[in-house]
Amino acid sequence: MYITYKVYQIRRSALKSLSSLSLGPERKCKCYNGYFINGYVFHTEEYGQGRKTYNNGVCVKGSTSSELEVDYYDRLEEVVELQYHNKQNRVF
Repeated sequence: MYITYKVYQIRRSALKSLSSLSLGPERKCKCYNGYFINGYVFHTEEYGQGRKTYNNGVCVKGSTSSELEVDYYDRLEEVVELQYHNKQNRVF
């Protein structure tokens, strides 16, 4: 009985997460001039103007269906947080 209940709880919370994602992000979003992740701080290009040091360069590791890997390099222009209808689903 206990395991059946736990499976029901997990399934129910998974369905909630999926249904909130299927509704798409909320209409309003938050914008930031920087972001801290994995021990690194990134600032937008505009925020870093006139400062002695700042980090606005980003690299996104990429791969294709072939063995060729294509990485994408650019400067961070803006940081946007999309909030989905479930508080746990956020994307930057």
